[in-house]
Amino acid sequence: MSRLFYPAAIATAVQLALSAPVFAADPTQNPASATDDQPMEVIVVSADFRGTAVENMPSSVTVIDQQRIEEQAAEHFEDMMNNVANFNWSGATSRPRYFQIRGVGEQEDYKGAPNSSVGFIVDDIDLSGLGMVSSMYDLQQFEVLRGPQGTRYGANALAGLIYLKSNDPTLVPEHGLEVSVGDDALRTVSGYSSGPLTDSGKLLYRLALQQHQQNGYMDNLYLQQDDTNQRDEFTGRLKLRWYATDNLQADVTVLHADFDNGYDAWTLDNNGENTLTDQPGVDSQRTTGASLKLSYSGFEAFELVSLSSWAKTHFDNGYDGDWANPGYWAARDCEGSACEYSYWWDKKGDRRTVTQEFRIASNESGRIFGGSTDWLAGVYLMDLTEDNDLYSEYNGWPDEVLQSQYSANNYAVFGQLDAELARGYRLSAGVRLERRSSDYSDSNRDDFSPSENMWGGHVALSKALAQGQEAYLRIARGYKAGGFNMTLPTSLADKKQFDTETLYNYELGLKSQWLDGAASSRLALFYMDRHDQQVSASLQDPVDQQRFILFTDNAGGSKNYGAELEANWYVTDALELYGSVGYLQTEYGTYIYNDKYGTPVNLSGRELAHSPRWTHNLGASWHGDNGWFANINASGKSKFYYSDSNESQSKPYSIVSAKVGYDAENWALYLWGRNLFDKQYGVRGFYFGNEPDQDWASKQYIRYGDPRQLGVTFKLKFM
Repeated sequence: MSRLFYPAAIATAVQLALSAPVFAADPTQNPASATDDQPMEVIVVSADFRGTAVENMPSSVTVIDQQRIEEQAAEHFEDMMNNVANFNWSGATSRPRYFQIRGVGEQEDYKGAPNSSVGFIVDDIDLSGLGMVSSMYDLQQFEVLRGPQGTRYGANALAGLIYLKSNDPTLVPEHGLEVSVGDDALRTVSGYSSGPLTDSGKLLYRLALQQHQQNGYMDNLYLQQDDTNQRDEFTGRLKLRWYATDNLQADVTVLHADFDNGYDAWTLDNNGENTLTDQPGVDSQRTTGASLKLSYSGFEAFELVSLSSWAKTHFDNGYDGDWANPGYWAARDCEGSACEYSYWWDKKGDRRTVTQEFRIASNESGRIFGGSTDWLAGVYLMDLTEDNDLYSEYNGWPDEVLQSQYSANNYAVFGQLDAELARGYRLSAGVRLERRSSDYSDSNRDDFSPSENMWGGHVALSKALAQGQEAYLRIARGYKAGGFNMTLPTSLADKKQFDTETLYNYELGLKSQWLDGAASSRLALFYMDRHDQQVSASLQDPVDQQRFILFTDNAGGSKNYGAELEANWYVTDALELYGSVGYLQTEYGTYIYNDKYGTPVNLSGRELAHSPRWTHNLGASWHGDNGWFANINASGKSKFYYSDSNESQSKPYSIVSAKVGYDAENWALYLWGRNLFDKQYGVRGFYFGNEPDQDWASKQYIRYGDPRQLGVTFKLKFM
């Protein structure tokens, strides 16, 4: 891919040089051709307090930049997730919204208050639990931080954090247009514009827009439509950077995303191609958000950062629960007569999140202990409200009706020290104290007002072993707030509330540079000790079998351990090889639950849901001097349990994608294909009874990932 198509090269280089304690070259520079006069690329972790280079982060972090995203023809975060070791997602929605890192995370959120294990941040806007709106267009990089981020992000990052950073405004004007077409009636139109708004260059802007549409692979034979599982997704982003004075910089981001998707993905026979529903589902999310970052460096010993964000989201998730139509069921035999079965479920919600963080961080002259130690301290406030309206209908009559209101306030103080010690050692230590107060009420007269104090943090020791070799040992404590369950039957009265979960993460890592910087590797070994593990349980109602009883429970704990290895190698100036592999072992502590008939089921010692033992990714990119380009990428997972409430499992899979094309001076043309061998693979599974003519006998139902898709992309750039 031509270096022409990296729109933020100048702005990114300036940012890296200012934020990292090392010299950063143009981010498109090939490390294989670096010299003493032309240093190699430095990738900075934006989610970190200080913007630390990824090779110096004493933790397991994956950072994938714009070049890799474009090489793989990624349109959405879903297209890139298999690049990340020990990372998985739950296909309970049209786009990934629920994530698991090292086996920790949610699979769905049908009822209850928002309480994420995996943080999700877009340009400093907190969208945890709302990860659906994650277009890859005009993205500088995305980051996945594994393990609890107790110091930096607190309660919403027990398992880790996903951080998406878009390209910043540029000093030099540049504009681009991109059009993609493909099978499944895919049509994507994208464009960006960037540059100065004033002659002085003190006010810069960047605007990026994308409209993506496709039919969604499934054909509804009953309605004779091919778009009931459609994707209709708009993303718009405006960024402003104002150099107000020599010491004050203001960065503003405004995001608007409107994803109006269908959700017609389930079938009674698991065919993965044709549905029979009369009421196709919906899965929409409309989010408007903004962030304001103020950076002031006019003090002698420290810098001041103010980070404000606001987001408002409306979402609607609904589905045809009988997965068929009246005619289909009338033709089936239910105890000697025609079956009558029709079920519709829908949950609408409105969430508003406001956050404010103030922090002060030492500069070079403000270091303490003889100039060896950087310090920072800060306060954080979050106000979250969410109103939900749940409605289901069974055989033409209202079945479940629930309106609920939830609000929560989080207050936290935090601090961190980063010290340079003798003999190449570095020490980082941080702590965060957080208080959450919440209120919940609903139309079923459930009323809760829990409050609690929580704390987390980390200690990390790094050691430079040799040139380009750095080892680290990290111990981190994360936490996830307790909560409550609503509308439970009398038999589960003791499950009304559940406790706070804590997680201790022990990690040993080695980050290495090889072959004069042409190759690098990152190895992490980890052990996670979870206490009072929160488990999302679901039981099919034995009387009203179209219903499910959903609640969160505390297990005795669990143990997760494993490893991640990532590597890349610029074999020549033209050829790069890259890959990752994750190994994960998970095991419940003591946990026993009753099935729908009251029979005890013992999960003690079993693996956790959505925790494949192996994840892998291997790719190669080639850029010819004559403008030709090619990329091939293979990735996959071993089998995993679909749920913590049953024994249903996926099958292992590997999928292969590729992209070839030509880069000219001001334009480019690519052919690309995803899942080239049309592998059928499961991304979500349920095991329950959904067929009344079979006496509601439990059976495995599977939702599959996207099949093969081929397309063409044309890009044009204007200076």
